[in-house]
Amino acid sequence: MVQKAKILLVDDRPENLLALEAILSALDQTLVRASSGEEALKALLTDDFAVILLDVQMPGMDGFETAAHIKRRERTRDIPIIFLTAINHGPHHTFRGYAAGAVDYISKPFDPWVLRAKVSVFVELYMKNCQLREQAALLRLQLESGGHAGRGPVAEAEEPAGLLAELSARLAAVEEQAEALSKQLDESADAAAVATAAHLERKLTGLRRALDALEPGAGSGASPLPTQN
Repeated sequence: MVQKAKILLVDDRPENLLALEAILSALDQTLVRASSGEEALKALLTDDFAVILLDVQMPGMDGFETAAHIKRRERTRDIPIIFLTAINHGPHHTFRGYAAGAVDYISKPFDPWVLRAKVSVFVELYMKNCQLREQAALLRLQLESGGHAGRGPVAEAEEPAGLLAELSARLAAVEEQAEALSKQLDESADAAAVATAAHLERKLTGLRRALDALEPGAGSGASPLPTQN
């Protein structure tokens, strides 16, 4: 069963959080509320999130300051942040949002369909990254375990070959989905999402090279696996 992604909704007004939940409920993911920047940072200490929807104007710690804290933490710095604002802002205000680490900046009242579409892109990218990490972890586990006592040489040779074939097939499925997603993003021309997708494709390419290096006759040893950030 595929685990649902978590989406963090940060706004000091309950009615705004309720509206966001109504818009995003169709994505069938886990929606987590936070009514302040401090509450958002606390949630980020323990849970992993696909994307954060962050209100700019909040009492105490505002959205810019909250985003700065998120980007300073190694655990959370790569989580996409979409700023939501009701302010009629100029170029300087928008620049401040992107400088704080936002991947997008949406003014209220926003189009529910547009917001849902943008969030769904980052959820899908997050799920693809999770699949990639799981495949890499499984491969590492099998490589570290080495041979199995009590098995004959033929069985020991066949098992790694079968594992590599299975991992290669799973990776191919993820590669196909990532390619289709990239084509969709090219059409939408969302620069931030395109950059995130390109980062995912580079990871997939690194893992594919590592798998290819493990094939019989590919070389004297396995190449190091790519680091998964």
